[in-house]
Amino acid sequence: MIQSTGQTKDSTYQAGVRKTFAISLQEAWQLVFSGKGMAIWLGYDTDLRTVKGSPYKTGNAITGTVRVVKEFSHVRFTYKKENWDNESLVQIRFIAAKTGTTISFHQEKLADSSQRKEMKQHWEAALTQFSALV
Repeated sequence: MIQSTGQTKDSTYQAGVRKTFAISLQEAWQLVFSGKGMAIWLGYDTDLRTVKGSPYKTGNAITGTVRVVKEFSHVRFTYKKENWDNESLVQIRFIAAKTGTTISFHQEKLADSSQRKEMKQHWEAALTQFSALV
């Protein structure tokens, strides 16, 4: 079987993007989980809390549950858009780098290449918008 870009062995898809910012791990964490930061990558009117087991929803109909929280390191949560039949998994990592901190978004269990493309573009745009806030 020939796999397309981003396709995993279980036939789901994944996408990942990362960018390094000249800020500390703590500043990167604050950027991503501040109100302005979450509005960029998750959407408006979100009630996401970085507490394991917490469900969340947004004003733009994204829902999920926080699965893992390791402060200043990574957060893992489920992610489902209202019009999706599937639920995906997102992990945000904060990685110390020589020039600051790398923020990484990785999403797996995407249904198809179309969802992969949509979400890859979404995460790339979020990192670009973070640059304006730094």
